[in-house]
Amino acid sequence: MTKQLLIYENTIPLSVERHKKWCLQNTSNFSFAKDVNAFPLLGTEFSPAALIYPIVFVKTESILYPSIITGIKDHENFFVTKSGEWQADYIPAFVRRYPFIFSISEDQKTFTVCIDESFDGWNQNGSGERLFDSEENQTQYLKNVVAFLRDYQASFLATEAFSRKLMELNLLEGMQASLTINNVVQKPFQGFLGINRDKLKSLTPEVLYEFMQLGWLELIYLHLHSLNHFSRLTSMMSDRLNDG
Repeated sequence: MTKQLLIYENTIPLSVERHKKWCLQNTSNFSFAKDVNAFPLLGTEFSPAALIYPIVFVKTESILYPSIITGIKDHENFFVTKSGEWQADYIPAFVRRYPFIFSISEDQKTFTVCIDESFDGWNQNGSGERLFDSEENQTQYLKNVVAFLRDYQASFLATEAFSRKLMELNLLEGMQASLTINNVVQKPFQGFLGINRDKLKSLTPEVLYEFMQLGWLELIYLHLHSLNHFSRLTSMMSDRLNDG
């Protein structure tokens, strides 16, 4: 599975001095995400995402986080067309916040708004949404973006707590998805974690009650149900191969 943060190529702190005349357009083109086959997912997104994508857990050296799978080959997102359209009813917040992102200080107390200057939707000729007005104040558009980033960060921390608890209780195990494309058995898709159903059943009533109160039990079952969507991905890959 590919590294999701590669959609950000040249992040720079947003400033009036540097970006006073910058405008953003072409925000409905998702070509920047066409080569990524997995995206981080917030807990608040499980419900709509589980209707479309497989939801799994990905572990790196420093973090564990839930993700949606958008393709079963590296460098290929089945949901982004050649023209850059995202073909699904729900687009993950990680993708929707691009080309903006928060940079967080080491003490986790300071948040700086950054932008990916490599995004081809930027211009300085007044087309699209301006970031700063003529008096160098944030436009309403930028204020809305900052509010979205704050909400994203709060949801990310809550999702992080959920993921940590799953690890503490040893509920996750390595998984793989069996793939058959055009009646040919493929190499299993692997490198991700999922909930072990037997370990879930062995949780104490106290822990289950805590999970239910926090809404985490619902997230677990949405994850388990969503794994059925791997068959959808194989169908999408078959369609691509048959289309040439």
